[in-house]
Amino acid sequence: MQRWYAKFPRGLPALGLLVLRVAVGARLLSEGLACLLGSLTVNFEVSALGALAVGAGACFVLGLLTPLVAGVSALGEMAVYLWHPAWGAPFSDFPNLEIIAVAIAVALLGPGAISIDAYLFGRRKIVIARAVRS
Repeated sequence: MQRWYAKFPRGLPALGLLVLRVAVGARLLSEGLACLLGSLTVNFEVSALGALAVGAGACFVLGLLTPLVAGVSALGEMAVYLWHPAWGAPFSDFPNLEIIAVAIAVALLGPGAISIDAYLFGRRKIVIARAVRS
């Protein structure tokens, strides 16, 4: 796991990464909930993509397994953009391109110090007690 998380920036960079994660997570949550709750005749692929978006959005907001979730969400958004561009049309003029770009950026930058990943996989200080000589 250390290779995925080279470092966890603190201070203002951590706050900036938190803002990026929350923006992407909120968008994915809203898109996923719209897919799940939007229509009564929901087929399997719409509900699967909606569930994927809700799960990825929640993980983005919490900062849990961020590089993995960012990659999966970028691939999912790219699939929606290529095969069903009308699904993202109500959200912007260029559907899903912003989310794809920001998800790739977050995947490359990491979650930051304000995340569950930093708590679980962050650097730790190991204190070794001195041996008592008699």
